[in-house]
Amino acid sequence: MNFTRWSARLPGTQRRAAARDDHSSVPSARAEYAGPGTGPCPPDGGARGDTHGAPPGDRGPALEDLSAQDILGQLPALVALVYGPDHRIAYVNDAYAAAFGPRPAGAPAAEAMPELAELSLLPLMDQVLRSGTPRTVKSRKVRSGNSYTVTCTPVHRDSDAEADNGEGARSNKQTKKDKSKRGTEGGVLVYAADVTDHAEAAERLRASERRHRETAVTLQRSLLPQELEQPDDLRIAATYQPGGTDAAVGGDWYDVITLGAGRTALVIGDVMGRGVRAAAVMGQLRTAVRAYARLDLPPHEVLQLLDGLAAEIDASQIATCAYAVHDPNEGRLVYASAGHLPILVCHEDGTVHRAEDPTGPPLGTGGWIHTSGTIALPPGSTAVLYTDGLVERRSEDIDEGVAALERALSGAKGSPQVVCDRLIRSLGVTAEHDDDVAVLVVQHPARTGADAELFHNASLELLGGVEAAPRARAFASGVLTSWRFPVELCDLGVLAAGELVANSLKHGTPPMRLGLRRTDRRLIIEVTDGDDHMPRRRRADPADEAGRGISIVATIATSWGSRRTPGGGKAVWCEFALPR
Repeated sequence: MNFTRWSARLPGTQRRAAARDDHSSVPSARAEYAGPGTGPCPPDGGARGDTHGAPPGDRGPALEDLSAQDILGQLPALVALVYGPDHRIAYVNDAYAAAFGPRPAGAPAAEAMPELAELSLLPLMDQVLRSGTPRTVKSRKVRSGNSYTVTCTPVHRDSDAEADNGEGARSNKQTKKDKSKRGTEGGVLVYAADVTDHAEAAERLRASERRHRETAVTLQRSLLPQELEQPDDLRIAATYQPGGTDAAVGGDWYDVITLGAGRTALVIGDVMGRGVRAAAVMGQLRTAVRAYARLDLPPHEVLQLLDGLAAEIDASQIATCAYAVHDPNEGRLVYASAGHLPILVCHEDGTVHRAEDPTGPPLGTGGWIHTSGTIALPPGSTAVLYTDGLVERRSEDIDEGVAALERALSGAKGSPQVVCDRLIRSLGVTAEHDDDVAVLVVQHPARTGADAELFHNASLELLGGVEAAPRARAFASGVLTSWRFPVELCDLGVLAAGELVANSLKHGTPPMRLGLRRTDRRLIIEVTDGDDHMPRRRRADPADEAGRGISIVATIATSWGSRRTPGGGKAVWCEFALPR
């Protein structure tokens, strides 16, 4: 192959013939500017300083003395030259032949160079030939397992290449005119660098990141509730979606905790970190929340305890959390927030309300006294608790994301799981999302017809002294009978109500009240009074005439408990599971 007939038309390069013409006139100019004692410049145009006084025979060949074939043949990279629309082979260097074998000159690349198809280069070469613009593809793998980064550069084969050498005596105008009559044939120079080691290292890194992410996702999911508790008065669904493959898994979590007496705690939180460490911190915080919730404390007191614990777990990890309690007798959520996004409630008519009470700083910062706020949750309404991954986007303010969520919630109808899925879709969360997302949807259904007959409330103010006890037992007997409970359950309910009332009359202070409530799954008996001294179960001696009331209640009831009320008193309750 005669490489003098080929040249890559790259910016700043010159044709070889023009270079020879320029060099022929350089020595005299260099001689003019040579300083005293330097002597004339060498005939090859090189400066003395460039060779450090070496004899002419010791100097290497000048660049113009080397052919393109000599240069390309010594390159460690793989080089191939093809020409024409069907990319016929003009040349492959030794490195290319060593990697893929010799290639016959003149054969179409599609037939004689299958490695180009493996690298998906043939369409790219067509594009380069048409556009005249170089193109590069990175880290393409062939069947042998090696990876290459390939650059395809357009070249031109000029039919007037030899004629240019003898045209010096002719006028430039005539030369250009003659050249315009001669055709050109396009080709592509394929330059492939072996990047197998780099590609394998990158693949090992990606595999390590995938294993780390899978470990974090597994840990995260194992620490989340495997099955949500379903209170009698609420319908609840939740969704957790980890970030995409390029995003680390965070520490988002949610929980639903039944507190007894029909009350339910709703929790959502987010650890400000990624990976296994964030998931581990999340698991510890979730466990602590469940433990504190069993104390049946007000929401702000739960967060106050959690704040101190978060600093002890890891001072470098900051977490946000919203903790809300639903009481079916009040029709509202009492909540506290530690740096978390506001709870949204959509009423039955489609209007959306945002919890506006001020929030405290994130957990772990310390030095803040948290407070509780309230937001109405009437029958027929839907509340949404969520993490920032649902509404936060890099290109917009987070308030715009919350507003978009409000609009999506306003039109979301159906079961809690349907609402969950619709909110995820409406906010554009996909499998490739850049952050993990947790959503908790809580519906307070409006009950009508036969369903409403399964939910009843009755109460009695306990006035007077010890004579209030028989009135309470008579009241309980009449109500439970009217609710058509089995006789055995009525007797147990009357006994439990009498013991709780007697305990309150003896140890509590006015105002006192007996409350009875039935749902489709349980009977709840609750007595409130103005004293904040919490009862406890204890073993009474045989000679004791008192001290057995709470033990009797704990024995006959499915569960029992007590809590402090906001007014400074307490509530003692017990539950009986209804027969199926």
